[in-house]
Amino acid sequence: MGKATLAKTMAWKAAALVSGIGLGMLSYPVHAAPSSGGDTVKGLYDVLLNTMKNGRILGQSGRFAQLDPVIRRSFDVASMARLSIGSSWAGLSENQRQQISFGRYMSAIYADRFDSYAGQKLEVTGEQPASSGVMVRSQIIKASGEPVKVDYMMRRNGEGWLISDIYLDGAISEVATRRSEFSTILKNEGIDGLIAALNRKADILTGTTAKAL
Repeated sequence: MGKATLAKTMAWKAAALVSGIGLGMLSYPVHAAPSSGGDTVKGLYDVLLNTMKNGRILGQSGRFAQLDPVIRRSFDVASMARLSIGSSWAGLSENQRQQISFGRYMSAIYADRFDSYAGQKLEVTGEQPASSGVMVRSQIIKASGEPVKVDYMMRRNGEGWLISDIYLDGAISEVATRRSEFSTILKNEGIDGLIAALNRKADILTGTTAKAL
């Protein structure tokens, strides 16, 4: 992993420790289709807040079980998987694409990142049109009072909105970071190596060997 990629990954990990918390509602969102991109983000963070406040009681596998449905409901998992794999996606068989457990991988990462609550706050500050949908603007207020900018690219899905990418400080793309990470594995181990690596990472983070759909 190059220095630039490592720096981006570390920045994402640092921001992720605070990026899911702060909305004042403890109840789960109603599972109706969100009417705006901001509603999708707020619904995601409602569940993240609840999970983090109960993180130690739930444990790793409990947090995963609680977060997995909302991650899959809020993110455009199929599109993010395709873009994260990049040009190699076109050469994959349908069976290989089905074996790439990107949704489980993302849920496991969130269950690991959002494990406790320390009083930080997240504020959705607005929305604006973007070339591929809508950009939801937000800022994370850390316990120290320092703001961290986290923006969400949203695309319409029927009557609702899904997250298709996340930008830290308006520049560092989650999808681009994953693509850099995955490209190294694809180059060295091929698609079977990537499938195994995603499952192995999710197994470690969740403490389970359950197969993702």
